[in-house]
Amino acid sequence: MDAETNATADDSSQGRIRQENIEKIMKAAEKVFAGNGFRGATTAAIAEEAGLPKANIHYYFGTKAKLYRAVLDDIIALWLSSFREIGENDDPATTLADYIRAKMQLSQNRPNASKVFANELIRGAPRISGYLETELKEWVEEKAAILDHWIEEGRMAPVDSKRLLFHIWSMTQTWADFEVQWAAVLGRKKKLKAEDFDAATDFIITIVLRTCGLQPIPSRS
Repeated sequence: MDAETNATADDSSQGRIRQENIEKIMKAAEKVFAGNGFRGATTAAIAEEAGLPKANIHYYFGTKAKLYRAVLDDIIALWLSSFREIGENDDPATTLADYIRAKMQLSQNRPNASKVFANELIRGAPRISGYLETELKEWVEEKAAILDHWIEEGRMAPVDSKRLLFHIWSMTQTWADFEVQWAAVLGRKKKLKAEDFDAATDFIITIVLRTCGLQPIPSRS
């Protein structure tokens, strides 16, 4: 093996280690920020959760604020991608049902992500207010325009499309943000079961589709 091959192998190994460390830090940060908020979280706690030296946090992200923003950006990208690219020719019932299922899967599998975002909004969105007023606003308007087109064509009942999207968010994210409350009411021990999320998903889909004059519930696409 020549020197060039060795160098390539070393670069590949270093790149893999870097990516693994970043993923560990991001996952740990999401959990710590969810439990303690931005002010209460420390890089020491994040490093301990990640199982890495504290110096790694500063090496890869610089500051706690930059790491927090990276976590928020990852959450936002994840949520927006859960509503696949939709078009005016798509089926309204299938599209809405698939979106609700995707959002509920995120609430079940990434509850800390929802909590981090909720905490940021409760505090007045000091770090993402610009995003809310631009990119998110544009995203909502783009999706709402398609829903409005379906309404104009008589393919779904007249509803306020923007408020519909917000209500879908609130109905799905409550299962992450307030899981402990739901668990108590449903007689669980602080942790919901998979069937709880399945039942909630079907219930939310039923409510939304009935509101939009769309029945029956479509199967998973």
